Amino acid sequence: MSADPTPKKTPLYDVHAALGANLVDFAGYLMPLRYASETAEHRAVRTGSGLFDLSHMGEIFLTGPQAAAALDFALVGNISPMAVGKARYTMIVQEDGGVLDDLIVYRLAAETYLVVANASNVAVVRDALVERAKGFEAEVDDRSDAYALIALQGPDAQDILLRYTDAPLPELKYYAILPGEVAGVDALIARTGYTGEDGFELFVAADDAVGLWNTLAGVEGVVPSGLSARDTLRLEAGMPLYGNELTTDTTPFDAGLGRVVKFEKESDFVGRTALAARAEAAAGRRLVGLVARGRRAPRKGYAVVGPDGTPCGVVTSGAPSPTLGTPIAMAYLDASVPEDTTELAVDVRGRHEPVDVVALPFYKRS
Repeated sequence: MSADPTPKKTPLYDVHAALGANLVDFAGYLMPLRYASETAEHRAVRTGSGLFDLSHMGEIFLTGPQAAAALDFALVGNISPMAVGKARYTMIVQEDGGVLDDLIVYRLAAETYLVVANASNVAVVRDALVERAKGFEAEVDDRSDAYALIALQGPDAQDILLRYTDAPLPELKYYAILPGEVAGVDALIARTGYTGEDGFELFVAADDAVGLWNTLAGVEGVVPSGLSARDTLRLEAGMPLYGNELTTDTTPFDAGLGRVVKFEKESDFVGRTALAARAEAAAGRRLVGLVARGRRAPRKGYAVVGPDGTPCGVVTSGAPSPTLGTPIAMAYLDASVPEDTTELAVDVRGRHEPVDVVALPFYKRS
């Protein structure tokens, strides 16, 4: 959460208030939790389209002839080979391998990169990038306040957006970005998202946010959607949330995301030694999916217990799944828990509710 006790407002705050959104303090910003029914908002994204305000996220630019080299050193990913117009999911870690944040890096031009950080970690990421870029011909510029970020997500997203842009969206691949106009507004159009569906994230000047939002929200079938729907959507898609599945006490390997650590890159990077040792060591725990057999939802922090009631793990995220029709959760299990175990439960307020262990994700679009 923000150190400032007064939460900030995104450029779309007045729009959310006028729509009757339930506004909450999230990562230091007043954000819409839901507008009406979080289940209806979730289902709109799965079957049609949902519109999200993500303007609390951070936009940090790195520019200069050695911007790529600076990012190769600062992050676990191999950034230099990225082509202009491509994006990459990666992480920034501490020297001990603990995750400071998970990020998306976009290459906008030969010497220009956009790093998108989680709202609660913008200052941490910015300060770490400034420190790690020392000695490189690269400039770090946090432009978070200058940008708004609007996401249109769902199977109808492309058809809807094509009504308002001449950008070649059908040619834009997943995890790619291009500049264009949307409803007369200059935008960076990225085919990325956090819902498990196709969709687009639109980076625009803060002053242009309200007009663009109102245009898209005015399309029949587009449903404004809040943080609750975004959370259940990403949970179904098995996507980690910083502060839940990822923390400074977690390495990418703990979260089953060791693939983002690129030891093959030529340059050294912060955390390489610790992560190399972790990659060779026996896993201390593993991240799994849980499906409840009953109707009570596991929640973050609830203990996972074995047949004798002994704790053997902890839930990191959990909620009823509108798509599956049953409660689901992600949890870390101790290494001692057998891979084929069938006798686990979650301690839900003193009652041991049986769960089945499943592979992630719970949902994958066709």
